[in-house]
Amino acid sequence: QVGLMESGGGSVQAGGSLKLSCTTGHYIFIYCDMSWYRQTPTQEREFVSRITIDNATTYADSVKGRFAAVRDINKSTMYLQMNNLKPEDTAMYYCATDPRRNEAGDRLCNYWGQGTQVTVST
Repeated sequence: QVGLMESGGGSVQAGGSLKLSCTTGHYIFIYCDMSWYRQTPTQEREFVSRITIDNATTYADSVKGRFAAVRDINKSTMYLQMNNLKPEDTAMYYCATDPRRNEAGDRLCNYWGQGTQVTVST
């Protein structure tokens, strides 16, 4: 099993849509909240979205109303539906679990994916 594997990036015109995927092992998926981040060569890593194991979501103001994170327990996959894409959304997108500890103090949910590139042209 892998920790996290992203896919779904690509090149689209402004106003278009992409759907990113982040697939995990089953027990990572059920125990870890998961987030999307993005980064460009000239900007520090930026928070994009978060979805909890109970399906509560939060979004950066810059993507609110355009992006939606969902979880599919049958596929152990988190998706990021990205609509009305803008050139400023161009970045490498990373999936990550949100760190936590269990009752024994073991470190859990410290995984990062390899990234998937999103490019929006105008």
